[in-house]
Amino acid sequence: MMELPVNKFKQALSGDKPLWGLWMGLPDASCAEIVAGAGFDWLLIDSEHAPFELDSTMRHLQAIAPYGVPVIVRPEEGRTALLKRILDIGAQTVLVPMCDSAEQAEQLVQAVKYPPQGIRGLGSSLARAANWNRIPGYLQKANDEICLIVQAETVTAMKNLAEIAAVDGVDAIFIGPSDLSASMGHIGNPDHPEVVAAIEQGFQVINDAGKAAGLLCINPAKAHHYVNKGAKFVGVGVDTMLLGNAAKALAERFKSEGDGAASASLASQSSGY
Repeated sequence: MMELPVNKFKQALSGDKPLWGLWMGLPDASCAEIVAGAGFDWLLIDSEHAPFELDSTMRHLQAIAPYGVPVIVRPEEGRTALLKRILDIGAQTVLVPMCDSAEQAEQLVQAVKYPPQGIRGLGSSLARAANWNRIPGYLQKANDEICLIVQAETVTAMKNLAEIAAVDGVDAIFIGPSDLSASMGHIGNPDHPEVVAAIEQGFQVINDAGKAAGLLCINPAKAHHYVNKGAKFVGVGVDTMLLGNAAKALAERFKSEGDGAASASLASQSSGY
């Protein structure tokens, strides 16, 4: 008999250890399967900025599922109908961008919860999340396993952060350094001292409300710094950047060595094929 999967990410948010994650922007499911076995605490499918559609998001969820790694899905916006469809294909944790107020947060809670806590529409016979109605009691249990993360990434959101964090049903708040830096007048410079100070103050507000704080930070030293300042879950890499940087470094290495040195290097290595 199928059972409703426990949301391991939501469960881990109450633990003592920081949770390190990887951002995914490559829509080919093979990429998802490769990184699913890498050992991250969580993975995020980014359909806000990467070219994911609902079917490619589902293929990613299917490819990752055998590895047991928690997955977060970030939609392009927090429309109720879109969130319903993302949850129906099997996402249990969603990160909704551009949440500027407690009112928006309350609407998002309503969107991801079944009645009476919310307004999520019922369609479990068509939903992968319910194993097409083969999970007993799915409708009664699903709300408990949904994890809602809202993204604070503007000056307005930071001003309203305490009220957003106080909303029942918001499990975590993710601060977006890039958009926040732009909103603060420091576009392209998320390491500006004013931006860093705002992020650190934001973590304090979120933690004081009993919620988990997160962000994306690919600088290892700064990522650890933010954990020390109260971040619970941190994205420390992006699949497109990993591939791009590794490919660039390999090409530069061989081109700078010259043909003779490159040939000698190749001869000394196992082919691995």
